[in-house]
Amino acid sequence: MAGGDGLLSHDLLPGEKGPQDACGVFGVWAPGEEVAKLSYFGLYALQHRGQESAGIATSDGSKILIYKDMGLVSQVFNENALNSLPGHIAVGHTRYSTTGASSWQNAQPTLGRTSSGTVALGHNGNLTNTAELMDLVHERYPELDGELTRGNTTDTAVVTALLTGDLDHTLEATALEVLPRLRGAFCLVFMDEHTLYAARDPQGVRPLVLGRLERGWVVASETAALDIVGASFVREVEPGELIVIDENGLRSSRFATEKRAGCVFEYVYLARPDTTIAGRGVYEARVEMGRQLAREHEVEADLVIPTPESGTPAAIGYAQASGIPFGQGLVKNSYVGRTFIQPSQTIRQRGIKLKLNPLKEVIKGKRLVVVDDSIVRGNTQRALVSMLREAGAAEVHVRISSPPITWPCFYGIDFASRAELIATGLGVEEVRQSIGADSLGYLSEDGMIGATEQPRERLCTACFTGKYPIELPDAHHLGKNLLERPAVAATDDGSDATSDGCEPGPDAEYERLVSYGDPGRQE
Repeated sequence: MAGGDGLLSHDLLPGEKGPQDACGVFGVWAPGEEVAKLSYFGLYALQHRGQESAGIATSDGSKILIYKDMGLVSQVFNENALNSLPGHIAVGHTRYSTTGASSWQNAQPTLGRTSSGTVALGHNGNLTNTAELMDLVHERYPELDGELTRGNTTDTAVVTALLTGDLDHTLEATALEVLPRLRGAFCLVFMDEHTLYAARDPQGVRPLVLGRLERGWVVASETAALDIVGASFVREVEPGELIVIDENGLRSSRFATEKRAGCVFEYVYLARPDTTIAGRGVYEARVEMGRQLAREHEVEADLVIPTPESGTPAAIGYAQASGIPFGQGLVKNSYVGRTFIQPSQTIRQRGIKLKLNPLKEVIKGKRLVVVDDSIVRGNTQRALVSMLREAGAAEVHVRISSPPITWPCFYGIDFASRAELIATGLGVEEVRQSIGADSLGYLSEDGMIGATEQPRERLCTACFTGKYPIELPDAHHLGKNLLERPAVAATDDGSDATSDGCEPGPDAEYERLVSYGDPGRQE
């Protein structure tokens, strides 16, 4: 979860980026309430889902105003900014870029025209058919002058453009025509001058929930955001559902058949521990992952310690099941954030100690079990093991409460590239040697899924298994910078190549690694 600086706890080494979620979305329809302030606190609760930019749009029934900027929620908004956003409808967004650069132009909510007014839209997830949708935009709206023409390079801007519609269709009717065309992961919260809308992809990859206020309704990425604004949980927004909220109340439409494949990594790491997903508390799931990890990978040790903060629930579970005492062997400095002054070379060489410091009197002479949720590149664990040994640990046994991550995510998590994932080319013993641990144990896939209490067939496990529940296009139509690349031109042999010879992007290896004949690919 996010620390006091709003950053994910994997961000422990300077320049070392852990898995990042795409975004958090929040929407509220509540006449008589200060909806901008409700949105601010809702976004504050969702800060862990995106730390690059934040924005809120509001409507008073006649016009939409928007305020957004780069930075954390607490950096972007102050009392004056929130007071400048009157109205009874609001849409809020916190962003981490998985499609399009991290820039002001790409901050959300996006704005666009509709047949009868304006739309403001926030998106959590990642579309896989953005190139196809962009072609549709050019076909339908050749004179388009929206955000796409002003430097926005996100899949969100493409969806916003498609919601333009025509004079014969309301925004609701246009949405019901556009939504079935979207592929990939999407939780959309959008509004016009009079109405709040929420929609979720047929697989329900990312969470989206509906809550009730005394005088209105709330939709949010996680139940924790409902709690902070005093909204009672009603239910999930169902996969393939469009919800519409206006002065006539709430109504629901189906735009696709549910084919549920919720992201299992939400339970492992992404969601706040005080959130509930599909009826299962995330904290309880993580504790059970730790218990199962202890059953699968026993070791004689003196103390179980977590990697703060993401490893804490699983470490508690490991201690419970193993009978080994739980302790805090590491202290985290939560206030070393994005505004931290660039460290000197001497301090940079200390690496992880910028954010973590060992309690030497607790660690010295002890055989330690160190629990974390995942290993991405392995650099953090390598530095951590070295630091614990320097502090006097007799043995360091690393336990990971998920299976090895070996595949990229195309549905809204920004992992390292497959070539950078340490488990892609190395077995468990080789990873153990690489990070310098005395032993290494990963939770099994069955153990992880069992802890979620969800049926296997209702979960997406692609980052662990390479089985993608939503069909993927070829590599030239994938990648974070898809809409920022030069136009694709045909080569003499009929294959695609970028017009300046550039690689097609960070996921170019996908075509080579996951061919259409690969047994790991789910058609």
